Amino acid sequence: MDIWFVGLGLLALVAGGGALVSGAVALAQRWGLSPLVIGVTLVGMGTSLPELLTSLRAAMSGAPGLAMGNVVGSNTANVLLILGIAAVLRPISVDRATWRSDGLVLLAVSVVGAVVIAFSAGVDRTGAIVFLLGFAAWLIWQLRTGRVETAEEKCGLSLTRAVVFLLLGFIGVLAGAESLVRGATGLARGMGVSEAVIGLTIVAVGTSLPELATSAIAAWKGRGDVALGNVLGSNIFNLLGILGVTGLVAPMAIGPRFAQIDLPVMVGAVVLFLVLALRGSLGRIGGSVLLTGYGLYLMTTLA
Repeated sequence: MDIWFVGLGLLALVAGGGALVSGAVALAQRWGLSPLVIGVTLVGMGTSLPELLTSLRAAMSGAPGLAMGNVVGSNTANVLLILGIAAVLRPISVDRATWRSDGLVLLAVSVVGAVVIAFSAGVDRTGAIVFLLGFAAWLIWQLRTGRVETAEEKCGLSLTRAVVFLLLGFIGVLAGAESLVRGATGLARGMGVSEAVIGLTIVAVGTSLPELATSAIAAWKGRGDVALGNVLGSNIFNLLGILGVTGLVAPMAIGPRFAQIDLPVMVGAVVLFLVLALRGSLGRIGGSVLLTGYGLYLMTTLA
């Protein structure tokens, strides 16, 4: 039954996340937001709702390792796996302004977040409030730095349909999160595998599937700005927004492996991406390097 719960949860998350993204993008286009802003804000946060609900549900169920593993593992998968696949499908242009602003901001958030989590051995309510304030400041900065432009594409959904997509997506994501956490926790206990490892692998990749689908399709259609913005926005929202909300509701204490392995890998993934994209694009070779890095990380985690 645990395997069925995991499978059904993943399906619900993918379907719900897809509906959320469609509704969010339609509303964003109606509001006249540029593709990059759509990717960094609404799409990034929309595709991260599975991580939010899954981590929140896990923490409230007494599984802090699963909650933290979901966020840290998702951030690592977003950079190494999702950007890797997207770049292999079609090279992604990374202009200097995006590299300096969004890329370096993600690096700073990742480093500060990792240090706070490592020294606190988790996220308490004080740390959660700091994270949420940081997220609010980042969101305001995104919307006030001159990136709001006239929409380049016509909206494909009516206002009513966009709202319906958002509501149905939220219901699907909520049900999927519940099913996935229940099944993953059962599998962890039945197989003798720690909840942290399950969170870093099965749950992290599962809740990142909306980001994978969105970024891969965007890259294939030549919209690298949406693909890149989706990952950058999702990672910042995961660290500041999700850990902030989760830590505020249910403070999390975690084991030492996060500080020793997983948090450094998460930060290292961002550094590797920035180095590969330094010349203005992330090509197929760079994407292959990212995918190789993720494969090595999985082998180390599951060993």
